[in-house]
Amino acid sequence: MPKPVILCVDDERVILESLRTQLKNAFGDKYLYETAESADEAMELIDELQDENSDVIVIVSDWLMPRVRGDEFLIQVHQKFPKVVKVMLTGQADESAVQRALEQANLHRCLSKPWHSEELVETIISGLGPQPF
Repeated sequence: MPKPVILCVDDERVILESLRTQLKNAFGDKYLYETAESADEAMELIDELQDENSDVIVIVSDWLMPRVRGDEFLIQVHQKFPKVVKVMLTGQADESAVQRALEQANLHRCLSKPWHSEELVETIISGLGPQPF
């Protein structure tokens, strides 16, 4: 059975590498860690993973990205995959975007850049809830 996937979406490669490193340090080999540099790339990747029977269980998405903003992307994801835990990571989202994501995408939490690794890990743990062993 394929491992569950945590997907990070940001238009800055250095942010993606930082997220992947922090998540891998926290969770080890429990999950697969995928990255995408845009909402379009992320949607393609989600579809590919679904075809491979891999489930994306968490998405950590930037808000300010070219073409499709993070709140719009997370709403699209929620419409197709409502059980995915959605986290927005941003330095500049406006309140209406965060509110829209809360209401229409069931946003779990919005973290501010720069974030603390412990806060990111705790957010993911709380979003996933109790895990069976």
